[in-house]
Amino acid sequence: MRPIRFIPSILGLLAAISLLVGCQEKGPYSTDFDEVGSWGTGATADVEGVVRNGVYDMFVTADSGLFWATADLRLGDGTYELSARAVEGPVDNGYGMMFMMDPETNDFYLFEVSSDGFVWIGRCVGSCADDIVFLVGEGWFESPAVNQGLDQVNHLRVTTNRGTMRFFVNDQPVGEAFDNALVEGDIGLAVETYGLGEVRVLFDSFRFTPANP
Repeated sequence: MRPIRFIPSILGLLAAISLLVGCQEKGPYSTDFDEVGSWGTGATADVEGVVRNGVYDMFVTADSGLFWATADLRLGDGTYELSARAVEGPVDNGYGMMFMMDPETNDFYLFEVSSDGFVWIGRCVGSCADDIVFLVGEGWFESPAVNQGLDQVNHLRVTTNRGTMRFFVNDQPVGEAFDNALVEGDIGLAVETYGLGEVRVLFDSFRFTPANP
C-alpha cells in the first residue's frame, strides 16, 4: 500500500505530448479512441503515447514524473468521465484525467487514482511546479471505491457547476469541493510514476456532457 503523500513527487519532472489542431469548443464530446482525432501522440525518452486497438496507450519509462496528452478542446461546466486501467508496472502509480486546462499557464484540475487504492484531487498551478491546491484531503487518500491491482478498470467521473465539483470513482462518491479558479479549458490523460517507471495505462474512453444552461 502506498503511503499517503502530502506533496506528489512530480515537481520539476514534467513532460507533455501535444498536437496543435483547430480548437473545438463547448461540447458535448465523446471518444472511444477508435481513431486519434485531435489527441496528441508521440514519444520522448520518458514516455510514449499512441492510439491503437481502441485505446489510448501511454507507456511511461521514467521513474518519477507526471506525463500527459491533451485533446485541444475548450470545455466548461458539465460532466467529465474517463475509463482507464493500468496494465504494466508497479501498483504505486497514478493515472486519471485533467480538465479545464489553461494552455497558456498550464494550470489544470487533476483527478487521479492509483492501482493500490488511493485517490488524488487537486488544482495544479504551472504544471504543478508553481503550486498545488488540494481540493479533497491533503494529497493522496485511500478509498475503497478504487478497483485495485493491474488490469482493473476504474471509471472516474466529475460534475462541475459554477465552481462546485463532485467526484466519483466507479460511481461511488469520493469527495466534493468548491473552486472557481478555472472555468473552462482543455482535457487530458495523465500518468504518474513514483520512484519506479515502466508504467503502462490504457485509456478506454473519455466523455464530456455540458451542464444545462
